[in-house]
Amino acid sequence: MTKATRFQSDPRLLGERALPQDGEERHDRKPKRRRARSVTVNLSESPLGWLHARGHLSDRQFDAGEKLRADWERANLAPRITMRWDAAPVANGRRNAPALLDETEAQLAAKLRFEKAIDYLGRDLSDIAWRIICGGEGTPVAEKNLGWPARSGKLVLKIALDRLAIFYRLPG
Repeated sequence: MTKATRFQSDPRLLGERALPQDGEERHDRKPKRRRARSVTVNLSESPLGWLHARGHLSDRQFDAGEKLRADWERANLAPRITMRWDAAPVANGRRNAPALLDETEAQLAAKLRFEKAIDYLGRDLSDIAWRIICGGEGTPVAEKNLGWPARSGKLVLKIALDRLAIFYRLPG
């Protein structure tokens, strides 16, 4: 079965990903021990994954984009789309709800890394990078929203991902 025929019958690109153990980085290339669990993921789920799965992005560019998205998610910068399910505080009761936690150090560090990465990209590159990597917009939608000509977004995104790879000091 050719690749085109397989894509027409099933548009998903499934792959196996190992789950990180406590204290490990997610994208550790040489695991120190055998991973206990793994999951099957759709590699073309995000716009960045879609571009990478079809050979439009190098592994280094994809990893740089994933690092930015991981920092964005870890910093909890996404808007809330549902209500907060924290317990409501009860006034002066013995069974008060626990005090709300402040941002964790990991969350603060991720927010700082994300802001520095966006600043490192500059205004023009950060627009397309945020829309596609964090916002989940497809390349044509991002081009239209930015008022760019068709098929220019992928080129600018690749430049932004190369700069992100330098910022995150990825080998390559």
